[in-house]
Amino acid sequence: MSTLGTRLGVDIGGTFTDVVLEQAGQRFSAKVLTTYGAPEDAIIEGMHRVCAKAGVAVSMVGQIIHGTTLATNALIERRGAKTALITTEGFRDVIEMRTESRFEQYDLNLTLPEPLLPRNRRYTVRERMDARGQVLIPLERAAVEALADELREAGYESVAVGLLHSYVNDAHERMIHDVLAQRLPGVMISLSSEVSPQMREYERFNTTIANAYIKPLMKSYLVRLKGRLAAEGASCPIFLMHSGGGIISLESASEFPVRLVESGPAGGAVFAADIAARHGLRKVLSFDMGGTTAKICLIKNYTPKTARVFEVARTYRFKKGSGMPISIPVIDMVEIGAGGGSLAHVDSMNQIRVGPESAGSEPGPACYGRGGKRPAVTDADVILGKIDPHNFAAGTIPLFADESVGALKHEIGDRLGMDAQESAWGVAEVVDENMANAARVHAVENGEDLSDYTMIAFGGAAPLHAGRLCEKLGIARCLVPPGAGVGSAIGFLRAPFSFEANRTLFMRLARFDVQRVSQLFDEMEDEATHVVRSCGWDGEILTEYKVYMRYAGQGWEIPVILTPEEARRAEPAVILQRFEHEYANLFGRTVKGLEAEITVWSVNAHTPQAATVPVEPLSGTDEASAEGSRSVFDAGLGRRVEAEVHCRDALPAGRKVSGPGVITEDETTIIVPSSRMAVTLNDGCIDIHQQDTSSAPRAAARKEAAHV
Repeated sequence: MSTLGTRLGVDIGGTFTDVVLEQAGQRFSAKVLTTYGAPEDAIIEGMHRVCAKAGVAVSMVGQIIHGTTLATNALIERRGAKTALITTEGFRDVIEMRTESRFEQYDLNLTLPEPLLPRNRRYTVRERMDARGQVLIPLERAAVEALADELREAGYESVAVGLLHSYVNDAHERMIHDVLAQRLPGVMISLSSEVSPQMREYERFNTTIANAYIKPLMKSYLVRLKGRLAAEGASCPIFLMHSGGGIISLESASEFPVRLVESGPAGGAVFAADIAARHGLRKVLSFDMGGTTAKICLIKNYTPKTARVFEVARTYRFKKGSGMPISIPVIDMVEIGAGGGSLAHVDSMNQIRVGPESAGSEPGPACYGRGGKRPAVTDADVILGKIDPHNFAAGTIPLFADESVGALKHEIGDRLGMDAQESAWGVAEVVDENMANAARVHAVENGEDLSDYTMIAFGGAAPLHAGRLCEKLGIARCLVPPGAGVGSAIGFLRAPFSFEANRTLFMRLARFDVQRVSQLFDEMEDEATHVVRSCGWDGEILTEYKVYMRYAGQGWEIPVILTPEEARRAEPAVILQRFEHEYANLFGRTVKGLEAEITVWSVNAHTPQAATVPVEPLSGTDEASAEGSRSVFDAGLGRRVEAEVHCRDALPAGRKVSGPGVITEDETTIIVPSSRMAVTLNDGCIDIHQQDTSSAPRAAARKEAAHV
C-alpha cells in the first residue's frame, strides 16, 4: 500500500538521470547514466537504488514527479513525428520568413535556422479572421474534408493547426479539429488556440508545430513509463514538471508536451528559490551545471524571473533570434552548451572552443573509457585535480586519467604546443569564461548588477566551477546546498501544482473595458484552476495575475504583476502606475506623451507553498581537520597548489575550510579556490565566500610549501 509521504523526483538529463526519494524528512539520491534508447530504464534502476538505500519497497512510493530533456532533445535533433501544418492561405511561409530581425547584423554569410517543417508539409485553407475575431472569409467544411483526405494519403502522424487571429476567435480551428478527428482518427491534433492563444503568428505557429512534432513521441514515452513503473510495483500517480516551474498531470503533459521543454532546468530554479527563501536572500544567481549544459537564472524576492517566450536550439551563442521560439510560460534563464560532457576543440583561428556539442553518456568523456576520443570538460577537471578519478560518482564510475591526457594532447596540445595540464587549464578557463559571459549578458539585459547577488550552485559539475565563476563575476558569496548534485530532482519535490493561462486581448488604457477584462480574467482563472484540480488537488488554490504592457508604437512588452484586488478592480490609473514603475526599473525612465497598452493577460493558479523554515545563524566557526590533501590547479593563481581534502559528511555546522580546499561528496565535488573560504551552515549548505585578502595568500603559500 502506497503512502503520499514517500515521494520520488526524477530528472532525465543529457548525461545522467537523477533520482531522489524523500520520506519522513530524509532524502536518498542516486545518479544513473541516461539510457537514450529507453530512458525509462535509467529511471527504474535509479528508483530501485534509492528505495534500497531508504529500506522501503517500491510499492511504498506514493507520488512520482518527473522532469525530462526528451522534448528539448527531440526538437534540437529533429527526431519528432511526421507532422503537417494547416494555416491560413497566404501565411504558409511565416515560420520560414521569421521576423525582420537579424540576430547577427554584420554577418554577410548569416545562416538562418531551418524551420521545423519543410514547405511541402505546410498546407493552407481559404479563410480569414480579422484582429477583432470577425469573420472576413468563411471556412468551407468541404475544403477541410478534402484536405483531410490529402493528409491521410500522405501518412502524417500529427497535425498542427495555426490560423490567423485564432487566439481571438477559434471557430475555424475548431471546425478543422472536428473534421480531422472524424476522418483521421489515429492522428494527433494540436490547435494554436489551445497550445498558445497569443498574438504574433510566427511564435504561435512555431509553438504549435513544436507541440505537434513531439506529441506522439512524448505521449508514447509517458504511457510506456507509466506501464513500466506499474510493472515494478510503483502504481502511484505520476506528475510532470513544466517549464513555468510547476507540476501538471501526466494527461495534461501528454496533450501539451511543448510545456515540458525546459522542465529539468525549471526544477533547478525552484530548488534555488527554496534555498534563497530559507536564507533570506533576495537577490540570487542560480547556477546549474550538469553533464550537457549550464543554466543561469536570476531570482529576486525568492521568485525566479519568468517569461512567455524563449528559444530552443540557438545556432549562434548568446544571440536572441537565432533559435526556435517557443511561446509558453517559462522560467527565464540562459542555457549554454557548457557541461561536464561538453567537447573541446581548436578552431581555424587556433582558439580553444568548448561546446555546444556534448559527449553525453554514450560514449561520454574520454576518461569514462567507453570509446570517447575527444576531450570534454570532465577530462580537463580530472587532469587539473578537481575530480578524483577513483571516487567519481561515489566510486560507481571509474575514470581513466591516461585517456584524458591522450585526448587533450591529441585535440588541443599537439595543435597549440601545450602539455596536457596547460591544455586542460585552457579548456577549463574557456568554459568558465563562456558561463561568466552568459551571466553578464543576462544581467545587463535585465538591468541587474551581479555584484549584489549571491550565487547558488548545484548540478553535478557546478560546485567544481562555481568558485572560479564567482572570481570572474565579482560575486562575493556562493552557497552549495545539500544534494547539489541532484538539485533539479529535489526542486521537483518543492514545486507546486500550477498552470498559467494566457490570452491576447489588445486594449489601450485610454479605452479600458472593465467588463471585458473581468470576463477575461474569470475565463482564464477557470481554465487554470481546472488544470490544477485535474491533478487531484482538492485544497486551496491561489491565483496570480499579470499583464504584458508597452507604450503605443513599441515592438515588445514588459510584464506587470497585479495583486488579486488590483486585477478585480481593474482600474486603469492603478495599472498605469504599476507599468510606469516596472518600466522605470528596467529602463531607468518612463516615456512621456505616449499611451500605454496591454497585449497579453495572464492568470497563474497554483497550490500554496509549504512554509519556509529560516536557517538559524551560526554561533561560531572552527577550522576543520583535513582527511588528506591533493594537488589541484588553481586558475586564479595560474599554478598548482596543495589543497586539503574534506568529506562533506564529516563537516558539522560551523566547520571552516580555508582555500585552497576540496570538499567531496557522492554526487559532486566542491572546489574552494585560494581566494575563498568555506563554512558549513546549520542547514548543511556550504557557504563559500571571500577570504581576508591579507591571510589568503599566506594560507595558499603554506599549502604550496607543504606540497613542495
